Amino acid sequence: MNRESFLKELREKLSGLPQDDIDERAAFYSEMINDRIEDGLSEEEAVKEIGSVDSIVEQVMSEIPFTALVKEKVKPRRKLKAWEIVLLILGSPVWLPLVLSAGAVLLSVYIVIWSLVITVYAVTVAMAASAVGCFEGIFVYLAKGNPMGAVFCAGAGLVCAGAAVLMGVFSVWVTKAVAKATGKIALAAKRAFIGKGE
Repeated sequence: MNRESFLKELREKLSGLPQDDIDERAAFYSEMINDRIEDGLSEEEAVKEIGSVDSIVEQVMSEIPFTALVKEKVKPRRKLKAWEIVLLILGSPVWLPLVLSAGAVLLSVYIVIWSLVITVYAVTVAMAASAVGCFEGIFVYLAKGNPMGAVFCAGAGLVCAGAAVLMGVFSVWVTKAVAKATGKIALAAKRAFIGKGE
């Protein structure tokens, strides 16, 4: 792929963004291609070294704040007519609660998902605290002259410590998975928002 087709495809795939952002990104990647050509690469090699347009678009979309996209899409293309304003006002008892309810449901789902992640961490901490308590119990039972109780506490402490380690690994995995899913959902929402009205 040459520079012209690369930049054309990049501009097309970023078409829902504000025009200033599209121009800035296109100029940035054009300069990157020029730098690589000056370093001795051919135009096709320079474009290939930069990466695929899709990966660049995904990175750009993740960097652009959602508010910038909303401002671009909400900009009126024309002035609203008086009857449109009246309809918006009269319809607000219907559409406003629906929009607020949808927002509240999405926020609730988001909070519940992260609450589950916090719960996993709480279980991990509880297992670690139980292990510490069991290991302290060894000395208490030995001081009372009860070796069987000390052996039981040692076994229970090892089980709790092992469970705490496994839960710790699981907690980190769950956190990364939820964060990655949240990022993908935000990216999909941005793409859906950009795609509206085109």
